[in-house]
Amino acid sequence: MTVQSGTPSRAGRHSERRVVGNVVRGSIGNLIEWYDWYAYTAFSIYFSETFFPKGDQTAQLLNTAAVFAVGFLMRPIGGWILGRFADRFGRRSALTLSVTLMALGSLLITFTPGYATIGVAAPALLVLARLVQGISVGGEYSTSATYLSEVASTGKRGFYSSFQYVTLTSGQLLALGLQIVLQQVLTPEALTSWGWRIAFGVGALGAIVVMYLRRSMDESASFEQERSHGETGNRSRGTLRALLAHPKEVLLVAGLTLGGTVAFYTYTTYLQKFMVNTSHIDKGTVSWINFLALLVFVCLQPLAGRLSDRIGRRPLLLFFGVAGTLLTVPLLTVLSGTQNPVMAFLLMTSALVIVTGYTSINAIVKAELFPTRIRALGVGLPYALTVAIFGGTAEYIALWLKQAGREPVFFWYVSGCILVSLVVYLVMRETSKDSPLEQAEPAQGVTAQRTDRVR
Repeated sequence: MTVQSGTPSRAGRHSERRVVGNVVRGSIGNLIEWYDWYAYTAFSIYFSETFFPKGDQTAQLLNTAAVFAVGFLMRPIGGWILGRFADRFGRRSALTLSVTLMALGSLLITFTPGYATIGVAAPALLVLARLVQGISVGGEYSTSATYLSEVASTGKRGFYSSFQYVTLTSGQLLALGLQIVLQQVLTPEALTSWGWRIAFGVGALGAIVVMYLRRSMDESASFEQERSHGETGNRSRGTLRALLAHPKEVLLVAGLTLGGTVAFYTYTTYLQKFMVNTSHIDKGTVSWINFLALLVFVCLQPLAGRLSDRIGRRPLLLFFGVAGTLLTVPLLTVLSGTQNPVMAFLLMTSALVIVTGYTSINAIVKAELFPTRIRALGVGLPYALTVAIFGGTAEYIALWLKQAGREPVFFWYVSGCILVSLVVYLVMRETSKDSPLEQAEPAQGVTAQRTDRVR
């Protein structure tokens, strides 16, 4: 019996269900990882007094921002270690290891006493926890971006890989949602004293659950096909020497990431402090503004990812580059002078619409640049280096300039970083054409995944 043209076969439907199942399981783990990472930012306005000596609010936030930046410095190490691990031993094993490290970091923050109790050991342990979490996030990004891109169906890779930022931002939403709940049931004094620890305890528990969840995921067909090449191929998988054989692609990852990471961390993590510290909107209202704007942002990701499957990745990047360069300064300038919650929400949402041109296809564009044997390392290491230097320091630079009385300079800094990436978008090729990801046939993917199950 033949299958009519245009009607999905039973095998095709089964394969698509496997894709969806793997994407869902991988994405839930990604969500918990990023919840743990963003809980630090969401609750730093409360626990900054616990870990650092008393002082003015900006100085305390500057200290917590510095620790946030230190955590980013470990992301290249995480991108290197776990990217190499993923290329040599599999995406699934690397994803399980990364969430284990995140659980350890969250547990340490949950139970570390404050500065008043153990003195300088308190901020030292906070730094240690963020270093461990930095390694985790550095590996999580590269491996999840690679995994989602590899397990996705042909013609839908932009759509499925966009769920990396869906879950990444959903993790931030979860942190903000818990913050809103705690703000309703606890007094500000209780939140500052001990309530913030609940957030990190929830994250640690979620990460432990995900450790077991990720063990049931299928390995990607692309990795299984690469592993089948034998010992000769194994020796070159995930090595720096193999990565440096693709210098153009490494520089492309850094260039297209620069403006995107600065914009993303400005429009999301820093904007919460910006609206409290500069716009002088109360903390509770700011939490709702952030939550609702990020909810819109989450919904935009798969729509833009699917659009990229139809028109290509480059047009979306160009939209982000042009709009971000021209509109960042006006958006932040107007936001700095408004205390109207509705206006603040509209301005933040507008900024997030712009950055969607980058975030929705961030993972797939990088994955399409590299062959399977160094894909996780190639996606992770240059990206993590760029994020550590520029994304992780964006909040610190903003607060430092504010303290120096030159806050508008930061607006131009963000715009300038996006402009640099715009130049890269103008000269780069369309990555969806002749992508190394399409070298593995879908049928092979199902076979490889089933074989991995039997082992």
